[in-house]
Amino acid sequence: MSKTKEDLEHQIAMLMRALESGKANVVDYENDLATAQKKLEDINKPELTPLQFDLINEAIERGVDDFDFSDTQNFDIEYGINYDGMVHCENHDLNETHELIEKIAEQVHKLFSEAECPEEEISE
Repeated sequence: MSKTKEDLEHQIAMLMRALESGKANVVDYENDLATAQKKLEDINKPELTPLQFDLINEAIERGVDDFDFSDTQNFDIEYGINYDGMVHCENHDLNETHELIEKIAEQVHKLFSEAECPEEEISE
């Protein structure tokens, strides 16, 4: 049984429609998978209200504001000389990051009280 040209063209058209339909389903499955993965990732996270998020952001801002960025001792600075003899900063790195982290954490910790969790005690 030999297929005619029309039969083959019809078969190709059907397969192309099936392929397009399958692509749409793949996209839907990928979206559903991403949503489920995000929900799984977030399932044990404590939920915060928008106000609580705002308070955390403000605490971080206060912590950063408390850090003295003008203190040159907080930076490692490498100087260089331009072709015309002018000194310039080639590189600068913040070397006191632990102080910045402490200031931010201190402000954020003020927003919470620590819960007692006996199951987290270290057994000796």
